[in-house]
Amino acid sequence: MSQKHLLVVGAGPGGYAAAFLAADSGMRVTLVDDEKNPGGVCLHHGCIPSKTLLHLAKLIRETRDAKSWGLDFGEPRIDLSALRNWRDNVTGSMGKGLDMLSRQRKISRMQGRARFINSNCVEVGDQTVDFDVAILASGSRPIIPHDWVALNGNLLMDSTSALRLDAIPKKLLIVGGGYIGLEMGTVYSALGSGVALVEMTEGILPGVDRDLARPVLSRIKNDFQGVYTNTKVASISKVGDELEVVFEGAVEASTQKFDRVLVAVGRKPNSEDLGLENTQVETDERGFVKVDDRQKTADPSILAIGDLTGGAMLAHKASHEARSAIQGLLGKPADRSRTVPAVVFTDPEVAWCGMSETEAGATGRKIVAVKFPWSASGRAATLGRTDGLTKLVLDPESDKILGVGIVGTGAGELIAQGVLAVDQGLTAKDLADSIAPHPTLSETLMEAAQAHLKTNPHIYKRR
Repeated sequence: MSQKHLLVVGAGPGGYAAAFLAADSGMRVTLVDDEKNPGGVCLHHGCIPSKTLLHLAKLIRETRDAKSWGLDFGEPRIDLSALRNWRDNVTGSMGKGLDMLSRQRKISRMQGRARFINSNCVEVGDQTVDFDVAILASGSRPIIPHDWVALNGNLLMDSTSALRLDAIPKKLLIVGGGYIGLEMGTVYSALGSGVALVEMTEGILPGVDRDLARPVLSRIKNDFQGVYTNTKVASISKVGDELEVVFEGAVEASTQKFDRVLVAVGRKPNSEDLGLENTQVETDERGFVKVDDRQKTADPSILAIGDLTGGAMLAHKASHEARSAIQGLLGKPADRSRTVPAVVFTDPEVAWCGMSETEAGATGRKIVAVKFPWSASGRAATLGRTDGLTKLVLDPESDKILGVGIVGTGAGELIAQGVLAVDQGLTAKDLADSIAPHPTLSETLMEAAQAHLKTNPHIYKRR
């Protein structure tokens, strides 16, 4: 297999990981992508630019919070041009790094759109490329409702255009209370926009454990000018330089005007115009490519990974699937790990892995849920951020850790320990007996386990 030619379509976190791993294994690799440098949407238009802006938003909030601690920095002066330059420097530097890594591996790169002629040949522009095996990693894009498409432009934004940071609107409406809407609302609110958020379900972060979502809701209710749940947008129309929005649901004013509207209602796969009809690849009714547990499609010559295959649309999931796909091509056994963590980079952050209490309730699985409040954490107190919570989901018979959820500052940095605990089948006693450094936020996982075993000195349980 090492002498065969692998074609990778898409150079995002899944695509470039597959290409790099294949090249390291001795395969001849061609990588095709629309962008000049590898990285995909995550690097150039998503994860990385959004996190640079979220970091700035956190700094702004911390300087404001510091007033109550005896430090007054005054109101920040925001230079949008400088912010954009810093964001572009971060993404540009990482893109150049990936470009260098691909060159070092002698990967053949083509910029453009690949379209399958058959199961072993694609055309890219006016060139054709024959290959033995292909990996589809073309990703996804934001959904814009059909009747709103005509409004798309400066006034109506999606997650990609919102990250360009062309201006700071005075009044901004976020449509969608999922992680993208909340993260972008966090950024624009910190930069000075009056943000309103509308979510058609009964709460923000649909599907996420309510214990984890609750502190985020408490925070954004203070930071945003309005949070409308159980509400949907009936219509949007352009009136002068504004967008007039008509709401249906639990909102006082059914018609409001905004300078900008950001639509964050989900993403759809980039499976169109790839020529998949010329192959045996099968897609579902929503356009996601069907794969098995080794990322194989119905076509023996084609695999697929990442957002294109549905499920959690996360960069680290795509990278892991890339590894699984390459190991399969090399005849190696699959990785045992399938615990995919998720992080919402709001303030406070939310992170979870494995089974949640919400999921257990929906499936009828018996569990024990134990919570350790950060009001009992010394480190959280020193940070002035006792609004967090660490939660363990346990099997009631074996005390095996089935899931971990964390909400609080830096939760995304803490969840990896939870992933390890779930993957390795650790028990509450395993976690409780570990020695965590004090004072840290990481010790809240140990303390949660001790709370379950009733051996935590910081929580009093009446006998």
